[in-house]
Amino acid sequence: MNIEKLLEEKAPLINKAIEKYIPRFFSKNALIFKVIPPRYAYNAEALNKAIAEPVWEFLDRGGKRWRPTLFLLICEALGKNPEDYLDYSIIPEVIHNGTLMIDDIEDSSEYRRGKPCTYKIYGLDIAINAGNAMYYLPLLPLMENREKIGAEKLAKIYEIYVQEMINLSLGQAMDIAWHRGLANADQISEEDYLQMCAYKTGTLARMAAKIAAVLADADDELVEKLGLFAESIGVAFQIQDDVLDLTGEEFAEKKGGRGQDITEGKRTLMVIHTLRVANAKDRERLIEILRMHTTDQKLRDEAIAIMKKYGSIDYAKNFARKIVEESWKNVEKLLPPSDAKEKLNAFAKFLIERKI
Repeated sequence: MNIEKLLEEKAPLINKAIEKYIPRFFSKNALIFKVIPPRYAYNAEALNKAIAEPVWEFLDRGGKRWRPTLFLLICEALGKNPEDYLDYSIIPEVIHNGTLMIDDIEDSSEYRRGKPCTYKIYGLDIAINAGNAMYYLPLLPLMENREKIGAEKLAKIYEIYVQEMINLSLGQAMDIAWHRGLANADQISEEDYLQMCAYKTGTLARMAAKIAAVLADADDELVEKLGLFAESIGVAFQIQDDVLDLTGEEFAEKKGGRGQDITEGKRTLMVIHTLRVANAKDRERLIEILRMHTTDQKLRDEAIAIMKKYGSIDYAKNFARKIVEESWKNVEKLLPPSDAKEKLNAFAKFLIERKI
């Protein structure tokens, strides 16, 4: 099953759905003004310069659009026509892109997807505001279709949204505290790291799966189990991201060189594993390089070599594979046999085996 092809097919449909709610150019006819009418004036020029332009400049850089694709696969696996749910699938995707925009400011990053970060192009004020707007704008499909969805489902969906947005902030707080040395980063356990990933990357996958399951009339148990399956995909995706940061040539090129996470001083699963099993000398040296926040490629390569010496990269890859396989077992028996179910399983595997 060609998942890359599936992602390529879905991306333009998802982009079109995003455009319906977040127009490239605001005008009086924009759907947002129908859902939330202004009281005094339609100042399209200001909104175009400060929201539409930076948001679309960022969205047009690409991205895999795997969260909305996961959303649609879950609707399909639950016996629904995914086309009927396309508008709602934009929720996790737009939020995700908003978090990246804010993330880049928090990490003082230079590049994102091969171009200067949004705040470098438009300024901090516009980037912060546009990123924050992306947390709420994708909820417009829920407001627009509130009668069709019904009060009970809407209440469940909004509660999922609020819970997951809180989780996102908790995950980001842990990540920042660790790589800024505000908490004892050298004593982090694997469980701490996994919780941070579950909050940070698992959250939006879980949000996608749970909202899709609620809309597709799944019972509460299945909503939870699909949420946990998606969370494990998100965590595994993050682990693979961390692996590619150290080993992926094309991936590293886009980000501005191999080992960006070392420059940021990030405590990844590979770092945690190395610190646990390495001898005292290697352990101290790895901590020293991480604390330098260096951009020197030779030093970054030295840190990567220490992690490779202790098999930490293979350890992380196997770990990612295992958590997805285990959570799939819990979901597999609850879903009826279908082509969509097979696609869902293949999709999870693709995300942890990808090279970019």
